[in-house]
Amino acid sequence: MKTIINSLICLLFFITIGYSQKSIQKFNEDKLLTRLEVLSSDKFEGRRTGEKGNDLARAYIIKEFKSLNLPGFNGRYEHSFSFDSRVGKFDANNILIEIKGTDFPDKYIVVSAHHDHLGISGDIIYNGADDDASGVSALFAFAEYLKQNPPKHSVILAAFDAEELGLRGAKYFVDNMKEETIVANINMDMISRSSKNELYVVGSRYNKTLQEVITSFKNPTNTKLLVGHDGSDGKQDWTYASDHGPFHRANIPFLYFGNEDHAAYHKPTDDFKDITPEFYKNAVEIILSIFNDIDNKSI
Repeated sequence: MKTIINSLICLLFFITIGYSQKSIQKFNEDKLLTRLEVLSSDKFEGRRTGEKGNDLARAYIIKEFKSLNLPGFNGRYEHSFSFDSRVGKFDANNILIEIKGTDFPDKYIVVSAHHDHLGISGDIIYNGADDDASGVSALFAFAEYLKQNPPKHSVILAAFDAEELGLRGAKYFVDNMKEETIVANINMDMISRSSKNELYVVGSRYNKTLQEVITSFKNPTNTKLLVGHDGSDGKQDWTYASDHGPFHRANIPFLYFGNEDHAAYHKPTDDFKDITPEFYKNAVEIILSIFNDIDNKSI
């Protein structure tokens, strides 16, 4: 009898271990890399706002979200807007996905990245792998995780357009969400390439709760998470450097995640082959873990 009991205990132990290992799988790491490679391929011609490559990239992004059976925000994936700039008038499109919260369905955490880049100059394509195909591919990782682990707050996954033309997509979004309650923005821009294995987080200094989240964060990876580039350390200030800027101007708490500028920043050499895959996977895991910490707090 003891032998049978011990065997059953061992079997339950291994089943439990197997289940635990499966349950902590946050996202598909292979697909994270594959989607980044696709989004930064020549097919999308640098994803410049208003051009064919941007249209093709949007179609790919929407197809991927549909494959995960996730609905668009307010019943629509694409949210169109137009604007005038020094170089002309542009028609642009944000892509928005909504995941309803279990406890606070009327309060939103917005997780964002920008899907546009610089396009083509002559016959040279600016593929923008790190900037910001990396952030958009990470949105799919969030989608995979949140489908299996419903959040307490409602979540909008936002792939903004026209970031490179003055944060236009994020500005349009914030202006049109004034009647909604957004408790925080998590913005990802350039998170796939770091020779130093360092990821920066900006924004915690402006909100006590977010500061507590970052201070108490237990990093599950060997990638360094550094607080800085926030106007307090003499380094380049990134407080308004990307799509989190309009949220901050609207007094919405934010955290921006990004790596240091590298030699390929805004160059045609920002290609998939030069990302640092382990850093990228770690960066996404860090950001997802911090999202969970925020989701479990009242901001």
